[in-house]
Amino acid sequence: MQTLILCIDRDNDLGEKANIRGPLIGREANIEAAVRLGTADPEDSDTNTIFGGIQVLDELTAKGVKAEIVTLAGDKNIGIISDQKIANQLDIILKKFSAESAIFISDGAEDETLLPIVQSRIKIDSVKRIVVMQSANLESTYYIIKHAFNDPKISQTFFVPLGLASLIYAFFLLIRYPEGAIIGILAAVGLYMLYRGFGDSVSVFWERLKDSFYSGRITFVTYATAGIIFLLATILGLVNVWKLYTSEGIWYYGIVPLATVFINTTIWLYTGAILFADLGKIIDCKKSGKSIFKYVIPAFFAISMGLLFWGASTYLISINPVIGSDSLDSQEGVQYFVYSIVAAIIIALLGIKISTNIKVEEKKGLVGSADADS
Repeated sequence: MQTLILCIDRDNDLGEKANIRGPLIGREANIEAAVRLGTADPEDSDTNTIFGGIQVLDELTAKGVKAEIVTLAGDKNIGIISDQKIANQLDIILKKFSAESAIFISDGAEDETLLPIVQSRIKIDSVKRIVVMQSANLESTYYIIKHAFNDPKISQTFFVPLGLASLIYAFFLLIRYPEGAIIGILAAVGLYMLYRGFGDSVSVFWERLKDSFYSGRITFVTYATAGIIFLLATILGLVNVWKLYTSEGIWYYGIVPLATVFINTTIWLYTGAILFADLGKIIDCKKSGKSIFKYVIPAFFAISMGLLFWGASTYLISINPVIGSDSLDSQEGVQYFVYSIVAAIIIALLGIKISTNIKVEEKKGLVGSADADS
């Protein structure tokens, strides 16, 4: 025999609906099975698949090609179980028939997921998809959507924001404040997107927090404090921006002024949160006798960056007549900006100097202890 015609019933409709066990070998057996399945369920597409395979068999036979048709049935539990059953049936068939190649008959994308399994056992010369003319591509589209929704990564990304938005909207309708629904939905979806974007960083931070808690280190307290300060800073910044937004609207202030107010309000609280987290690491390293070299520079650089952002935002506020205050003119804003740049450079250089000295002293200590041991 030269060619094996393979019809695939991955979800075992033959067994579930017509009480027929696979594999089915030969033209007569497949015709009988197709008739019984079509009688049990006229809408089942596997009936068309089998008849399509019989048509291919007749065409090859008319050309003098030695061929045989085989229908393989899987399991209603689509996935590993059904694919293993089909693979086992195919192995049995290939031991019985010494076919050179195969023609794969399917009714859609679901059956065609088995192509790699079949190709690993026998060469495939052709793939023929049997599609009912009235519903072309319907099953493939349905299968793609179903597969995507069953994928945890896709379903979490798609359904979680919709679920959050629906719950928030329902809550604000319940308390008869529909205007707040827009704010709540935007905030929830924004936080979710930030979490998805910084997911790895959040996971690392959470693991460190748990580790410091169970090991009794001071970093648990400082990390928790830093998290609370960060949250309060964000809320405070959003409140100030919201006051401006509700008074005149974004059309009046613009995005840049509102962002400037947010930065100016929150920058020192964010800097304090970073310093608290870094302080805990320094204390724990000191207690355990480890090097604090790599934790000193971040503290000084955090202060330097805080100065730069504060000076820049203060200057922008001073020159903006909309969000500026009477107590701060543009000349003072320029002075603050220049002073913040100078101070930031000095603090950064000081941090580098101190960190270098600590590193040198630690090396000397290591060398001294090595000489004492020798």
